[in-house]
Amino acid sequence: MSRSRRGRPVHGWVILDKPLGLTSTQCVGKVRRLTDAAKAGHGGTLDPLASGILPIALGEATKTVAWAMGAGKTYRFTVRWGEATATDDAEGAVTCTSPVRPDRAAILAMLPGFEGEILQTPPAYSALKVEGRRAYDMARAGDMPDLAPRPIRIDRLALLDMPDADHAVFEVDCGKGAYVRALARDFGQALGSCGHVTALRRTRVGRFDESRAFSLDSLAELCQKDAAHAYLLPVETALDDIPALVVTGPQAERLRHGQPIRIALAGPGLPPEGQLLVKADGRAVGLAERIADEIRPLRLFNL
Repeated sequence: MSRSRRGRPVHGWVILDKPLGLTSTQCVGKVRRLTDAAKAGHGGTLDPLASGILPIALGEATKTVAWAMGAGKTYRFTVRWGEATATDDAEGAVTCTSPVRPDRAAILAMLPGFEGEILQTPPAYSALKVEGRRAYDMARAGDMPDLAPRPIRIDRLALLDMPDADHAVFEVDCGKGAYVRALARDFGQALGSCGHVTALRRTRVGRFDESRAFSLDSLAELCQKDAAHAYLLPVETALDDIPALVVTGPQAERLRHGQPIRIALAGPGLPPEGQLLVKADGRAVGLAERIADEIRPLRLFNL
């Protein structure tokens, strides 16, 4: 006989302000235990040496994780000039040094070259797979992976501060797959020096930002009070950028049973073709696809 899944049917998003020193997986486990949720996952990994926004999906919200992971992100990070490391952050051994310390003018002149669609070689110490093996496992074993450059999107780069000659603080808005550690490495090389990340904080994932985030301590206090409304965002929050379609109760039932429905091709409020968030009676029904006058169910929520 199979064991029943432990936990309650808790559905929605918790936006955690991840502390330093914990992995994303450890944070998911802590939030799951605090909320007693039967199912949990996260919407984008943060390294242990990084802090900030870690969206955690509970219950049916796990069905929308892919949209959170694909959303734009904002990071604030500090680069240490004159030293490159094996991991491109402060955790790795120093691999080379340089006496060059770029000035403000040189940094500002460099930044536009990294904006837009660019090619970026991921760090050797990353979770990417090479012939079935994690790149960081290969690197730790002394077998440095050969990672090909990948296209990424950088929407905005800003120099925020230069506290001293050795350090500069930046902010970046970027798309899925961009590595901030690789940016620091490439900044150093572009400026005739070398560099690595010494501090990294994610301040935004899509619509999730610091204004909606809770620390583990504050979340624990709210959970003790059973104040779910204070920390839980609706399942569909990660889908804010997807057009919505409101249907009737009978239409929602047809979709829940895997059957398509038809809509009029004339009149106000006609949604575009493609993926839609379907709602009925003020609640999310699930994701569907519109093709001409037909709405086909894709992924439905059991709420």
